[in-house]
Amino acid sequence: MRKFLALSMLTLACGIQFTRAVEWSEDWIAAAQDARQNQKMILLNFSGSDWCGWCKRLDAEVFSQPAYEQFASSNLVSVLVDFPRSKKQSATLKEKNQRLAAHFQVQGFPTLLLFSPEGDLIGELGYAPGGPTPFIQSIQKAKARYEMRGDKKSSGPRLPL
Repeated sequence: MRKFLALSMLTLACGIQFTRAVEWSEDWIAAAQDARQNQKMILLNFSGSDWCGWCKRLDAEVFSQPAYEQFASSNLVSVLVDFPRSKKQSATLKEKNQRLAAHFQVQGFPTLLLFSPEGDLIGELGYAPGGPTPFIQSIQKAKARYEMRGDKKSSGPRLPL
């Protein structure tokens, strides 16, 4: 415990900041442009980040793990579509998030929607135990199914661009 406190105090004193490799954007339009430009998939994470137990578990067990962060930084543009209860959000962001959730008929949290760089829905994911490996595998399987289709057009809703 003393070592942890000493390291924490040293970190604060030196101004060292540890940042996550995965950047979660709240601007899905800019994220979609980035995804197209860099040929990355888009992951929309509909979450109740400060109250949803499954969302918190997903963050702790998957999103904050180095294996996932490495995969995501190379393959995904990540968007947090958040519905917090305590955290402050602008009225504009709340409205945008509500419209996006209604567009995709999101019924619960977490709901994770995976899109091609062009905005085609590839798959829907949720929390599953097991850490980053099975989650990454589910993304890869959804991508492989999408790429096997001849026309590569989604039969489901598209990202409204």
